[in-house]
Amino acid sequence: MNKLPPERRAEILGMMVEGVSIRAISRMTGASKNTVVKLLADAGEAFSDYQDRTLRNLTCKRIQVDEIWSFVYAKQKNVPSAKAAPADAGDIWTWTAIDADTKLIPSWYVGARDGAAAQHFIGDLAGRLANRVQLTSDGHKPYLEAVEQSFGADIDYAMLVKIYGEAPGPAGRYSPAECVGAVQRRVEGNPNPAHISTSYAERANLSMRMGMRRFTRLTNAFSKKAENHAHALAIYFMHYNFVRIHQTLRVTPAMAAGVTRRLWDLADMVRVLEEWEAKADA
Repeated sequence: MNKLPPERRAEILGMMVEGVSIRAISRMTGASKNTVVKLLADAGEAFSDYQDRTLRNLTCKRIQVDEIWSFVYAKQKNVPSAKAAPADAGDIWTWTAIDADTKLIPSWYVGARDGAAAQHFIGDLAGRLANRVQLTSDGHKPYLEAVEQSFGADIDYAMLVKIYGEAPGPAGRYSPAECVGAVQRRVEGNPNPAHISTSYAERANLSMRMGMRRFTRLTNAFSKKAENHAHALAIYFMHYNFVRIHQTLRVTPAMAAGVTRRLWDLADMVRVLEEWEAKADA
């Protein structure tokens, strides 16, 4: 089967992580839309597999978790009237964890915003940590049972419950409500009040929304398939963790966390993809 040369693959992956749409990538590179989508799927699988194997035994000290909303095919309220809506159409949430010190994103999960999703996400996070950590989440109730199930008493856990005022603007128009306060709530262990925060997680969510067209509000760039939505996230996090130099740290999050000793580039991402393909074809 014909494959794009590594340089073209690196070019296309670079466009993906900069938020360029699939159709725009096809126009700019001359590669067919099907070729770009195939690269999206293969790279998503390869990078998800690589990070699942590599981001283990992490010595994180302070973890923040949060969820970010998007939708597939149609917003949940419009799914009943949507034509030919797939089974996975509707609201979709990305659960993310970030190390407050290294800014590494060691775990993420794409799915619903219910108790089962929380348990899957927190369980995956717990399996990647080598020591006791301080964990901060928002006030989303499914976290309580999920953290208890995965960590038990071996954690310093607190919730930061934010208080919102009335949403400005006319009813029915999107406009975020103003946060008028926040309450710290100790849940387990002895969390340091000075580090009870979700600011880094929320800032990472903003970077996701700015860096991936699939998360841009009030456009038609939303994902049409949940599978491709997950692939795009795996590519984004691979680039974020291993290639993109953090402005404050002056190194990549993976370097700061000791996962790798050198700065990666897009060619290294292509190398991981090619190794995955060779293993799959063997």
